[in-house]
Amino acid sequence: MRRSRRLRRVVSLVCALAIAVPLAACSSESTPSVVLPSANPSTLPEAVRTQLSTAVERAMAASGSSGAVAGVWVPWAGTWTAGAGTLKPGGSPVTAGSSVSAGAVTQAMTCDVLFAMVKDGKVGLGDPVTTYVPGLPGYDNVTLGDLCNSTTGLPSFDGPLQARLLANPARVWNPRELIAYGMSGTGVANPGASFADADTNYVLLGVALESASRLSAEALYEKYVFGPTGMTNSSLPVNAASDLRGSWSGTTAEGAVACAEPVDLGTVSPSFQFTAGGVVSDLTDLGRYTQALAMGARPYDTDKRFADPLPAAPDAPSWFTARGGTFQAGSLIGQFGATPGFLTAAFADKNTGMTVVVVLNNSRASATLVRSLAWQLAAIASKLPATGGGTTPDAGLPWTADDMAAQVAAAAICPIP
Repeated sequence: MRRSRRLRRVVSLVCALAIAVPLAACSSESTPSVVLPSANPSTLPEAVRTQLSTAVERAMAASGSSGAVAGVWVPWAGTWTAGAGTLKPGGSPVTAGSSVSAGAVTQAMTCDVLFAMVKDGKVGLGDPVTTYVPGLPGYDNVTLGDLCNSTTGLPSFDGPLQARLLANPARVWNPRELIAYGMSGTGVANPGASFADADTNYVLLGVALESASRLSAEALYEKYVFGPTGMTNSSLPVNAASDLRGSWSGTTAEGAVACAEPVDLGTVSPSFQFTAGGVVSDLTDLGRYTQALAMGARPYDTDKRFADPLPAAPDAPSWFTARGGTFQAGSLIGQFGATPGFLTAAFADKNTGMTVVVVLNNSRASATLVRSLAWQLAAIASKLPATGGGTTPDAGLPWTADDMAAQVAAAAICPIP
């Protein structure tokens, strides 16, 4: 669903109702301000396209997904974008232009807003979250920066709420209700010490930024992310608006994964994830966004955001870290994760701008599966020769395509033909 006309109406309403809203926030049309590497219009060789398509189709089977979108942008070699499968089991074909859930990539966008507001002098990374969201006993030592880095120790809310979500997918959720389910009663003992990915951090951060700015999260994304980056098909809707319908494979009476009959989650309200996973976008916007994020192309981007990264997991290799609402994998920066109905991964090389984006429409499998697929596509793309007599940069990724194909197989919940 295209958003420009709808957004103009929404922004007009927000500006009419808001108190002391800066005039700049009430512009419904923003001119992109980022400068990115010129897109290479070349079509990738047929053998490479087949290799990429096969990897995506294999991951679809492994995850029980009916459909997927995938894109690979290689500045020195060319571009490949594709839709695969169907929007839902037995539905219409997926196209490269189908709208999709941005999923966990939303978390990076929420941190974008934080760093933009820091640059504007509206908030500080060290500000306690309770400055903007009162009534959180025991959380005075948690800062906005801790929330963005996901170093608070807060658990996720989606696990405790899964049964209620499946019973009523279309329900519209209040973000403060989500926060309440993601908070323990004893506060946080040592924020900032270690990374633990949790959606509660980003919903709480979104609520704090709304309070600090007196703007809605949708208006903040438009002002600081969608507008400057030229993302014309992205929004934070309340109701489900994604062409690619989410699903989740339950368990059969025999205890096996119900690969053939996934539960339709196409009506899940994006409000269930809010600023942790509620953005709806498309392949083109997500590719442009991820490249801008990794290359630091926005006015508020700073190396400080990725400084002093922490291990992405206790057993993670030294090249896999987390900071600033993103993951770093070698020279790649991006995000990946599972949200109700979807597995999403988006990474770009901070030096060359090479970018990969993948969305699968079944969230039963581990997010490791879609991360491994994205890294598999990146490994393939990094080896492509330059067109027109150009030079192929040395990507230097610390894995091979075969390594990641094996990880996709290891994470499979359904048979791979």
